[in-house]
Amino acid sequence: MKVTPTAIPEVLIIEPKVYGDERGFFYESFNARQFSEDTGQPAMFVQDDHLRSARDVVRGLHYQVGLPQAKLVRVIQGTIFAVVVDLRAASPFFGRWVSVTLTAENRRQLWVPPGFAYGSVVTSEFAECLIKSTDYWTPQNERTILWNDAALAIEWPLRGVAVVSAKDNQGRALADAEVFR
Repeated sequence: MKVTPTAIPEVLIIEPKVYGDERGFFYESFNARQFSEDTGQPAMFVQDDHLRSARDVVRGLHYQVGLPQAKLVRVIQGTIFAVVVDLRAASPFFGRWVSVTLTAENRRQLWVPPGFAYGSVVTSEFAECLIKSTDYWTPQNERTILWNDAALAIEWPLRGVAVVSAKDNQGRALADAEVFR
């Protein structure tokens, strides 16, 4: 696999080796030993989530305190614009975000370390994503940064009006958020 750091070095783009011919393609989407060797990160995933969303659905920006999760995100149908925000107060990148376009065709995966918020918007008719997490989702530990916080100035590539859950619309501004110390 090819591992590429983003502008925030701990956030990684992972590209598997794809073998294709006239029959189709094959790739190993996850191998714990290879993942750990190539990224330097432990591969202790405990939960897999599968989600499907329509165009302009914005999810996030989500993170957990107390039991922080790392995530490995990939798209199996459609296209998303994925965003990762650094919430580590001592980081030189605190409050900065990076984005990556993940598609079923490019087969890229996004490594979101603990201490970061994650969100996305669907830029195709719909998209299906698979997300592996290193800790269990616990509602009492979940936090949300407001997806359209002016301080973050995320340039969401919306085609129409954002479709956002009530919970996500009630997220906190970065200035008022619980961050990682």
